Amino acid sequence: MEVTKVVIPVAGWGTRSLPATKNLPKEMLPVYRKPAVQYVVEEAMHAGLTDVVFVSNQYKRVLEDHFDRNLSLEAVLKRAGKYDLLRQVQEVAEMVNIISVRQKEQLGLGHAVLCAREVVKQEPFAVMVGDDLMFSQEPAIQQLVDVARNEHMPVVGVVEVPKEKVSKYGIIQAEEFAPDLFRVRQVFEKPEPEDAPSRLAIVGRYVLTPEIFDYLEKLEPGHGGEYQLTDALQALAQNNRLLAVKMVGQRFDIGDWVDYLTANIYFALKDEDLRQDLISSLEELLPCAQR
Repeated sequence: MEVTKVVIPVAGWGTRSLPATKNLPKEMLPVYRKPAVQYVVEEAMHAGLTDVVFVSNQYKRVLEDHFDRNLSLEAVLKRAGKYDLLRQVQEVAEMVNIISVRQKEQLGLGHAVLCAREVVKQEPFAVMVGDDLMFSQEPAIQQLVDVARNEHMPVVGVVEVPKEKVSKYGIIQAEEFAPDLFRVRQVFEKPEPEDAPSRLAIVGRYVLTPEIFDYLEKLEPGHGGEYQLTDALQALAQNNRLLAVKMVGQRFDIGDWVDYLTANIYFALKDEDLRQDLISSLEELLPCAQR
C-alpha cells in the first residue's frame, strides 16, 4: 500500500481561537517561528507524502500562498544580503505539491474528506488535521503509514487522554493485538466519561482507503447538521476494517489556548539563542502570576 497524498481539512472557522482568528486562519497562527500548518506539512513531507490536498474555502487563500513563491520578498532579502532567510522562504515553497479543493459549506470533517474524493481517486491517503501538531523522532503519520502498509487496512492514530477530557473526542473500544496496535470494534463520538469504553482518543491522524468515501456518501447529518468522519469510521469498525495505533510523540492542540501557548514555549526552549533568556523571563514571571 503506497501512500503519497495527504488531505488537510482547513475550511473551519476557528471559533475556539477567536478573536485571534477573526481574519487569520487558525492554521496560520504562529507557533514559534512558523505557522502551525507548516509543522503539519513538514510532518507529512518527512513521512514521504508528496501531494498535500488542502480542503479549504474562499477565505483561506493565505494558506496556499504561504507554500508558494513570494518573488518580491525574495528580492528584498537578496538585496539585503539575508541569504539564510532567503533560503528558508524558498524551501517552504518547494516542500510539497499543493492542491486546493473547495468545501463550499462547512459541514463537518466527514464532508471535508469527501470533498477530496476526485483528487484522491482510488488511492489510499492520509488525513491530517491542520491544527493538531505531533512531534516525535518518527513522524506520527509515518507510524500510521507503516501499519497501513503492513496490514492493508485503514488506521487511525490515538492517544490516551485524561478521563475528564474524553467527552471532547472520538473514543475507541478496541482489542490490543500487538504493542500499541489495536483492532477497533467500536467508535464513540464524544461520550460522557462514565460511558466511555476507554481513554484512547482519535486525534487528527488517519490513513484511509478509498472505501471510506462510500461510507461517507451514505452518512446522515448529525449534531449541528454536520457529517462526522467518526460515523464512517464506526462503519469500518463494524466490518472489522479499522485499526488504531497509539502514537508516540508530543501533541499540541492549537485550538486550545493552553496547548497553543505551551507549544510556543516548547519550541523556544529548543532554540539555544533564546533558551536561557526565556527561562529567566519565566522565572521572573511565574511568581507574579501566582499572586
